[in-house]
Amino acid sequence: MKIALDAMGGDNAPKAIVEGAIAAAGLMEHEILLVGIPAEISRHLPVSCPKNVHIHPASEVVDMHEKPTEALRLKKDSSISVSVNLVKEGGAHAFVSAGNTGACTAACLLGWRQIHGFHRPAIGSTLPSLKEDFLLLDAGASPDVDPEHLVEFALMGRSFVMSMWGRENPTVHLLNIGEEPGKGNAFAKQAHALLATHDWFRGNIEGKDMYHGGIDIVVCDAFVGNIVLKCAEGVAEMIVEMIRSAVPTNPIAKLPYLPLKSLMAPLRKKMDYAEIGGSPLLGLNGLGFMAHGRSNAKAIRNALLQAAKAMEADLVGVLRESIAKELE
Repeated sequence: MKIALDAMGGDNAPKAIVEGAIAAAGLMEHEILLVGIPAEISRHLPVSCPKNVHIHPASEVVDMHEKPTEALRLKKDSSISVSVNLVKEGGAHAFVSAGNTGACTAACLLGWRQIHGFHRPAIGSTLPSLKEDFLLLDAGASPDVDPEHLVEFALMGRSFVMSMWGRENPTVHLLNIGEEPGKGNAFAKQAHALLATHDWFRGNIEGKDMYHGGIDIVVCDAFVGNIVLKCAEGVAEMIVEMIRSAVPTNPIAKLPYLPLKSLMAPLRKKMDYAEIGGSPLLGLNGLGFMAHGRSNAKAIRNALLQAAKAMEADLVGVLRESIAKELE
């Protein structure tokens, strides 16, 4: 199978994107198509390029700060549009990008359309806890939704967690300002009532409790989800920087702190977004993974490995089956 990788998307493109592709190529048999401007991509390819890495031309680039719909309308041959069309036409089986998230989401929605029964796409972001990771969705695809769409997000999340993480019968919580069923605004109360008809629903959860562990999936609208995601990212960066600043730069004065380095290594790894690589865009007739705009080669490598695993698990097919059962 083939993965269309947006080689021009992200703050560190195309260098980090190409390096990530080369790193991933040796860990999979699938082909990686570097979609973008050939002259700029080829500069970063090694002399002995892996046989499963190829360049697929695209003449335009969507900037990170461009308005998504306008950029897609004016740049028909952008690396994002070309990648999405490759998946649509069967020339690739998955799409990975660290580019403009809004443009990627819009292109995928327009190109692939929703799976029958799903009315809004959702981005599922993996977040750490004191125990195992959990999935938060929607983390950025659909900010304006109705309460019933959160039930659809829950179904998407369960399909992902079961097929990608191997968890049986994962449970779902609704992000809210309190645990009691009557908490929250009208939207949250309606969503709770709809979710409560399913035996996998475990009620409301406050933001502070998500990180304690024992949680599989947390659902919310994208407006709330993206704020949660950015806050978590900011706190993680602050903690890492506080630890780094506390250690003296003088080699002699640094000696008492050296034992802490090994103790902090697992924490640093758990808080590093590059370890996950990318977040799946769920609910569409195509497979897409959105990577962080600041992605380095490590993040791109892991996003590609995630995409490969999702292709092998037929994640889109699993999503179709889940909503079909719901509609029976």
